[in-house]
Amino acid sequence: MPKTSARLLALLSLLQTRRDWPGALLAERLDVSPRTVRRDVERLRELGYPIMTFKGPEGGYRLGAGSELPPLLFDDEQAVALAVALQLATTSGAGIEEAAARALNTVRQVMPARLRHRIDTLQVTAVERPTLRPEPQLGAEVLVALSAAVHAREVLRFDYATQDEDAPPRRVEPHHLVTWGGRWYLVAWDLDREDWRTFRADRITPRTPTGPRFAPRELPGGTVAAFVAGRFLGSTEPGGSGGSAGSGGTEGPGGSGGWPCRGEVILGLPAAAVSPYVRDGVVEELGPDRCRLVLGSWSWAGLAATVGRFDADIEVVGPPELKAAFAHLARRFADAAR
Repeated sequence: MPKTSARLLALLSLLQTRRDWPGALLAERLDVSPRTVRRDVERLRELGYPIMTFKGPEGGYRLGAGSELPPLLFDDEQAVALAVALQLATTSGAGIEEAAARALNTVRQVMPARLRHRIDTLQVTAVERPTLRPEPQLGAEVLVALSAAVHAREVLRFDYATQDEDAPPRRVEPHHLVTWGGRWYLVAWDLDREDWRTFRADRITPRTPTGPRFAPRELPGGTVAAFVAGRFLGSTEPGGSGGSAGSGGTEGPGGSGGWPCRGEVILGLPAAAVSPYVRDGVVEELGPDRCRLVLGSWSWAGLAATVGRFDADIEVVGPPELKAAFAHLARRFADAAR
């Protein structure tokens, strides 16, 4: 049985990963008795963590949220993951490089000496993808403003750097923020042009206040990742001027308008960890540790192999040919292992 302090940390870490935990399952994961779990829960409550008990066939526990939540603790794996994420944030293109460095220093100061040593010895060098010209930086305040408008479903007014200085501000219904080729883009319905547009986020200067709330429209292609991939596949400057759905992107290989094989998957990785390594793909953030990837290739086996290079769980959205390619490669790799 692990020591009490280590066990409490492991229990707290588990409670943070999902909403409800049956008591029996917690006991199994911690390799302790249900009675020990009950005692440890009481200890965490004494430390100020709002752990609630829920009733049901199995019964269990839930970690509440609120302003009174004490500072969270990190186990070894979480500390390493946080250090890597903050170091990689220097290439996010979101203008948060200095803030990420300060955050890493703050986190380091409040950690035990053992974890501090692990972070100090973990030096990750993030190399940006070479470009013909310097990539423009996106201010964090702009990213926050756009995200807030998307989340609140409020009409957004902004000035766009490529338009005439005397032109009126653009009025759009912001649908989603996506990353493509290391840049951020806003997918939105242009109210004045009555069409879908994509805008370079680094060229947007939001105006306040935002407009009225709107009911979201159905995006062509079903998902924002599929829409952007189908529109800009093969383009090095997708929607730089806010082009319409029928313009702004060049055709893909062979002039067929796209790769011969294109699939969609969900990866168990944050979007920021995936987007730097896909050029013609589109990455859509689904949560802190999940993203949607739409990618093309010359063959289904090649596409499956490209996706498989990411060290993460993979959920194939479609099409069936991509699922079959994964099964084919799985058999081939199993034979190679034998």
